[in-house]
Amino acid sequence: MAKEIQVTYDCADPAALAAFWAEVLGYRVQPPPEGFADWPSALTAWGVPPEQHNSRSAISDPDGKGPRIFFQRVPEGKTAKNRLHLDVRSAPGLKGMDRMDALELEATRLEALGAKRLYRLDPDGIDEGIIVMADPEDNEFCLD
Repeated sequence: MAKEIQVTYDCADPAALAAFWAEVLGYRVQPPPEGFADWPSALTAWGVPPEQHNSRSAISDPDGKGPRIFFQRVPEGKTAKNRLHLDVRSAPGLKGMDRMDALELEATRLEALGAKRLYRLDPDGIDEGIIVMADPEDNEFCLD
């Protein structure tokens, strides 16, 4: 039987990064538990100090198909290239310039959300072409 997975990001600002990735993926930020209007109310009721309120966040696929993505605050910043990254499938079924035009539109949308465009690899007969981006905390990902 296959295992369910969760993808975890170490980051500086879990709430902001969760909000960014929810927009990128069409996910939703995990709502507070039943009986609480918002996360600060729940955390305060549980005795979590205010300085820890943004120590973690999570997003999930509203259709329940994709993995949950968890964001946890860590004291150190990112120091090297990711060893693992997400490929955001933004042009499924498209080829050639139609594919690259769709990827360019998505790259522009994500730049408005705080992503950075790193470089573009055009179709070359072997690969179909991608745009490599970085999220607001410089985690690389590909528009594929």
